[in-house]
Amino acid sequence: MGIFTRFADIVSSNINAMLDRAEDPEKMIKMMVREMEDTLVELKSSCAGVIADRKKLERRLDEIASQRDLWAERADLAVARGRDDLAREALLEKRRFGELVETLQAEIADHSGLIEQYHGDIQELEQKLTTAKEKKRILVQRHKRASGKKRAQSDIRRMDSVDTMRRFEDLERRIDSMEAEADMVNFGKQPTLDEEFDNLATDDEIERELAEMKAARKPAA
Repeated sequence: MGIFTRFADIVSSNINAMLDRAEDPEKMIKMMVREMEDTLVELKSSCAGVIADRKKLERRLDEIASQRDLWAERADLAVARGRDDLAREALLEKRRFGELVETLQAEIADHSGLIEQYHGDIQELEQKLTTAKEKKRILVQRHKRASGKKRAQSDIRRMDSVDTMRRFEDLERRIDSMEAEADMVNFGKQPTLDEEFDNLATDDEIERELAEMKAARKPAA
């Protein structure tokens, strides 16, 4: 793909539309930025080459223009000395160098137009690249925020689960501790006087009920 074809594709492209269609917008914008940067380097390099060529043409133009002026002076001198034959030869050389001057001037004008086009293309691509880099920065920040939010939500869910289990474990330990304390309080405790009389009354009732059951089972005399 030629540099101008690729440049035209990049400049004519709608960054937002391309990113909307992309499955991975962040990856797409990174590729676009890299392509723009490479194209920009090539444009500047090509522009520098054209500028260098124009300078060579300008130096050549100065040399040819000097030769044209020199033969014009020689033609004047020959005419002044009555040497029409030499004057004719001098005028022919002057015309030849004059035609070269016109040719070089046209080439320099073409180079100047191309350089101007390069400058416009470079400026346009730099603006496009600035927009793409800003878009890339926004996408990267959005991705980081989304990832951070996702991690935070995951941490919150994990913390909620851990906290819930910890609460149950703490409650269970407190209940176990209370039961153990209650057992320790009752362990080895001597019955009070009221409890002893209650026990005696209970024993009497049981003995009376037992006697009644036995009496009911004896055969009648």
